[in-house]
Amino acid sequence: MELSVIIESVISLFIIILVGAYASKKNIITEKINKGLIDILIQIALPFMILSSFIYTYDNTIKSNVIKTFYYSMIAYIIMIIFSYLILFPIKNDKKTILHFANVFMNTGYVGFPILNSIYGTEGVVYGSIFNMFFVIFLWTYGIILFKGNLEKDELKAELRKILLNPSILAVCIGILIMIFDIQLSGAILSSIRSIGNITGPLSMIIIGVILSNTKIKKYLSDWTIYYGLTTKLIIIPAVMYLLSFLAKDTSKAVNTVIIMTAMPASAMTAILAENFEKEKEYAAVVVSVTTLLSLITVPILLKIIL
Repeated sequence: MELSVIIESVISLFIIILVGAYASKKNIITEKINKGLIDILIQIALPFMILSSFIYTYDNTIKSNVIKTFYYSMIAYIIMIIFSYLILFPIKNDKKTILHFANVFMNTGYVGFPILNSIYGTEGVVYGSIFNMFFVIFLWTYGIILFKGNLEKDELKAELRKILLNPSILAVCIGILIMIFDIQLSGAILSSIRSIGNITGPLSMIIIGVILSNTKIKKYLSDWTIYYGLTTKLIIIPAVMYLLSFLAKDTSKAVNTVIIMTAMPASAMTAILAENFEKEKEYAAVVVSVTTLLSLITVPILLKIIL
């Protein structure tokens, strides 16, 4: 069952990427339009998707595991950041930035959630939402700073203020309040939130398709950093997470959820932010696409090991 979900998710991703590439080739989506789509994705669609991930019914058992997932997710991100930075030491400049970002930030929403739902049902999605919360927090803090480079003290403070008021961070805060106080939303509001959030995945893939349409993939086939990065992202980091859980003798759903999420392909935001900050955007699009394709092989193997 898990394998079929992975296959369906990956095929769906690439079909939508092809639609984006087609729209670009036919000049339906120009570079200017694509930048507008990126703004819609970051400022509107993504925050609504984040908010919708918190709207579930929580019983006491799930609440207890949510706390566990909270700590495990935070620890996982710290480990990924440190380990990825160290293991990518041989790679320099913007390519290191892209691969480091790809290692730390994975496709939690469009691939991760369907897989968790197939394994653990709604409960798995709840734990995935907690992991996704840290994805958002680190993405709009560490991730943005990673792309912008070194900042002066005053500039850093100003940037952090902007980040804290970012729609995605605000969505996380509202989502936590909904979860803690078990706030019930009306059918119309709930439907609207989910409908807007649901465009995040397709929109992000269309944007990548547009970027890829002008990418010469062949020239990257001889680039050793691509292979090094793929191995680090899809094999080494999940293996490290599994080894740590094995040493801790914890096989709970909470820890398994975190391991599964770390094994997901690179987030579409890798290519989108690379486009935004004009840093190796073609290279980033290749990394996202190839990790997504290869996850068809690596994720099922991981699931067989940990489940």
